[in-house]
Amino acid sequence: MNRETSNPDHVVQLLGIQTEEINPDRVVMKMPVDARHHQPFGILHGGVSVLLAETAASYGAWLNCDQENEITVGLEINANHIRSKREGMVTAVATPFHKGRSTMVWEVRITDEEERLICISRCTMAVVPKQKEK
Repeated sequence: MNRETSNPDHVVQLLGIQTEEINPDRVVMKMPVDARHHQPFGILHGGVSVLLAETAASYGAWLNCDQENEITVGLEINANHIRSKREGMVTAVATPFHKGRSTMVWEVRITDEEERLICISRCTMAVVPKQKEK
């Protein structure tokens, strides 16, 4: 998508997040759950779920802006962690609530292989002008 997502040290790459579907109205990403993603008690870290949610919302918002002149950045995110997950795969599905000129709001539902809800999140993205490279 850009120079950051092809970097092998980028957090998306490090956590094994894969894009399954991406368009301006729906982003689907999958992520394995293993020791890299655990908090000290051996379950999926809530912060990792939030990272996955914001990544999906960010990609979707980016597809809805003027990519030559604008970028999207997270402005606010909330998450409710409904169920724990020890191993396997989770899927994040992001859909827009609001697509404005300066902000966008996305809902992200993270489910397990049996489509049980793991986390639900709402992410507000700011649309800001690209900084000129020096």
